[in-house]
Amino acid sequence: MKKLFLMGRSEAGKTSLTQALKGEALHYEKTQYVNTATDTIDSPGEYAESKHFSVGLACFSFEADVIAVVQAADEPFNLFSPGCHAFIQRPLIGVITKIDSPHANIPMVKQWLINIGCEQIFLVNNKTREGIDALLDYLRDDLPVLTLEQAKHMQRMGLNEWDPLPAQPPSC
Repeated sequence: MKKLFLMGRSEAGKTSLTQALKGEALHYEKTQYVNTATDTIDSPGEYAESKHFSVGLACFSFEADVIAVVQAADEPFNLFSPGCHAFIQRPLIGVITKIDSPHANIPMVKQWLINIGCEQIFLVNNKTREGIDALLDYLRDDLPVLTLEQAKHMQRMGLNEWDPLPAQPPSC
C-alpha cells in the first residue's frame, strides 16, 4: 500500500479521512502535530495555512509515496495556488470531502484541484464511506519496482519514478 501524505486547511477532513481509510469509527481529534502512521501522514491544517510552517509540508512530502490535497466541498476559499505542485516530487491527488454538505460546490473545488495539478480527484464522504473504496484501490495499486539500471535510465531522461517506464536503449 502506498504511503499517503494529507495536507489541507484546518477542518477539511484530513483526520476523519485517516479514520475512514482505517475503517475506524469517526471521532473528533484535533491534529496538534504531524502524525505518521504506517500508511498515512496527517498534518495539522496550520501547516498549510501559515507560510512559516508550510516548508514542513515539503519536508514531509518526501516521506510519502503519494501527496493528497484535501479540500472540503464547502470550502470558502483555496489555500493552494495554481502550479504549487512544482515543489512536490511525488504523485499529487485531490480528495474532496464533505460532499454531502448543503453548501457544497464540488465543481468549484474540483477546478481548484485541477489548477493545482492533481492527477486524480476522489470525492469522499467520511461518514458514509462513499468514495473511500475507490481511494483505497488507488492506494493499493503499488508503484512499480525498478532496478537500479531502470532508475538511472529514468533519471537521465528526467522522468519521475512513477512515470511509465520508457524503452531502454540497447546496451553497448
